Amino acid sequence: MFSEIRAVFSRRYLLQNTALEVFMANRTSVMFNFPDQATVKKVVYSLPRVGVGTSYGLPQARRISLATPRQLYKSSNMTQRWQRREISNFEYLMFLNTIAGRTYNDLNQYPVFPWVLTNYESEELDLTLPGNFRDLSKPIGALNPKRAVFYAERYETWEDDQTPPYHYNTHYSTSISILSWLVRIEPFTTFFLNANDAKFDHPDRTFSSVARSWRNSQRDTSDVKELIPEFYYLPEMFVNSNGYNLGVREDEVVVNDVELPPWAKKPEDFVRINRMALESEFVSCQLHQWIDLIFGYKQRGPEAVRALNVFHYLTYEGSVNLDSITDPVLREAMEAQIQNFGQTPSQLLIEPHPPRSSAMHLCFLPQSPLMFKDQMQQDVIMVLKFPSNSPVTHVAANTLPHLTIPAVVTVTCSRLFAVNRWHNTVGLRGAPGYSLDQAHHLPIEMDPLIANNSGVNKRQITDLVDQSIQINAHCFVVTADNRYILICGFWDKSFRVYSTETGKLTQIVFGHWDVVTCLARSESYIGGDCYIVSGSRDATLLLWYWSGRHHIIGDNPNSSDYPAPRAVLTGHDHEVVCVSVCAELGLVISGAKEGPCLVHTITGDLLRALEGTENCLYPRLISVSSEGHCIIYYERGRFSNFSINGKLLAQMEINDSTRAILLSSDGQNLVTGGDNGVVEVWQACDFKQLYIYPGCDAGIRAMDLSHDQRTLITGMASGSIVAFNIDFNRWHYEHQNRY
Repeated sequence: MFSEIRAVFSRRYLLQNTALEVFMANRTSVMFNFPDQATVKKVVYSLPRVGVGTSYGLPQARRISLATPRQLYKSSNMTQRWQRREISNFEYLMFLNTIAGRTYNDLNQYPVFPWVLTNYESEELDLTLPGNFRDLSKPIGALNPKRAVFYAERYETWEDDQTPPYHYNTHYSTSISILSWLVRIEPFTTFFLNANDAKFDHPDRTFSSVARSWRNSQRDTSDVKELIPEFYYLPEMFVNSNGYNLGVREDEVVVNDVELPPWAKKPEDFVRINRMALESEFVSCQLHQWIDLIFGYKQRGPEAVRALNVFHYLTYEGSVNLDSITDPVLREAMEAQIQNFGQTPSQLLIEPHPPRSSAMHLCFLPQSPLMFKDQMQQDVIMVLKFPSNSPVTHVAANTLPHLTIPAVVTVTCSRLFAVNRWHNTVGLRGAPGYSLDQAHHLPIEMDPLIANNSGVNKRQITDLVDQSIQINAHCFVVTADNRYILICGFWDKSFRVYSTETGKLTQIVFGHWDVVTCLARSESYIGGDCYIVSGSRDATLLLWYWSGRHHIIGDNPNSSDYPAPRAVLTGHDHEVVCVSVCAELGLVISGAKEGPCLVHTITGDLLRALEGTENCLYPRLISVSSEGHCIIYYERGRFSNFSINGKLLAQMEINDSTRAILLSSDGQNLVTGGDNGVVEVWQACDFKQLYIYPGCDAGIRAMDLSHDQRTLITGMASGSIVAFNIDFNRWHYEHQNRY
């Protein structure tokens, strides 16, 4: 449906500007190649006016879809956001790849990522040693001085008048190199066999060892391959899970799973540590130089010659006009050559790329002018006490600076809600009349947004809730703009939408055959659109769409009166009690009172069950990161960490009755809180404890993180909210600098 289209990008195909890539709301995409540019323009003007989406700070206009990659780069705010460290190195590289024409839908233009480590031999990897990192100011071919001399001489002694000189006769990214990296997983296995006469490659050429591939890229004069994004997020690519017969090497070693460096005991370790290296300070302060080589001013021309960075002329945009070749045989031969040589990304900038700001220059939360005397005063920013003593059972910290009302929305067990304005320079503000614990909050000016629990500004939901429903964090969802709150548990089998500004009911949504027991929403687009999932006693889940126009919409976008769910998700045998939806992966993970958690697509297909051990039968809380880290809390203090593909990665058991869990945005850290009033921080991959906050005087019922991941806000059983100073980077440095 046109209403599902979220972004439209102009694309090249075989170096010609004749293609389009269309991205949908469910995070899938499709690429079309057309006869000519005129047709591309006609199609763009026939599609919805979505531009390239809302992620890059660009207006949603058709002219943006037709803009050149360089225009997109100049107009976007992403470079500034990367410099300010609002987005990760991985996210920024994906942005550059995307606007420069790289796409998962064309193996000849697959996203390209750098090798960042050089040590694939040690038992331990010290991420504080510069010697373990690659020099990102040089292309792969120039890292080895002897080989660099070979390439320089080839260029300087060039004698072929028909072909311009180059340093490398192979590219850092070709369809064959992509397939060789991904040969163990479908659909790439089939693609490889189709391209290779239904045979796997010679065993000695097959990707079988990370260390050997790195050595080859430093020694072999025909190997200058860079990496692909999967090296930083997809451990399955290193496992021969389908049992393919990949042959025996000349040293009589059977080719099976990819041999990992000694410092990585399993594929998940390799991906996690490689990703940490990519996000390290050593890479952050050099990455702009690699960008200059791949996307920037050293990509072509005299600077490319000086940098030893020139490839075959048929890899560059504008090098050939296929429409001018009238002989079909000659044209087919030229197309085959382009496919064989690889394609250099569109050049995004012709001046040096700016460096990233140093981590040492980042602004941290302001400190009290009073000297801290104990750990509590260092960790706790403020305590805000509400007049009502009802436990705070839901906390939503939608604190992005662009919001009209950056705020922390809290809901109590008595279904009283309040919107506490958030000032991004300092944090939470309370309101006059709220009692504040003066010992622990910073000297911040107080400014009200929502008044007290009386009179015309009353913010309490009085509609009848089914008496058997236990009010908890899963009963509420706050929209990303803080303007609406969705509440379930009503006796009439509905969930309802209320305005936080007026406290009035704005929409009633039906669809389940029994009482709705839990709600969840996906991370939202800037425009406000997101997915809502509702689970109920009838063991089903329904997937809905929340529009930026502020209501649940069904299959008919023009009607909000009786919306129909986008998908029905089935498979549970008992009442659904917890659910999480991840729009980035197009997945819904849900848990019922008994049994395994289930993974569905957002179109309703059941993919798999996440099977815990025999003690893990009663899931109660689920937290999923945008990259597929899935933490499930079961009754009696038991935790499991699953990959999104169903692999059980780690388990732990604690004594606390946990009421709230959440993952940091990168999925590396887990924060837990429960009845004993203690907030604990864990390394998600193996449940190693990183930090324990001082105990609070009441149990913890709900938690959320501010958008910058620097403040943790907890809702307490006493009716307070406590804001903690949180520093994932420091704990990573202290606990994870050596493997």
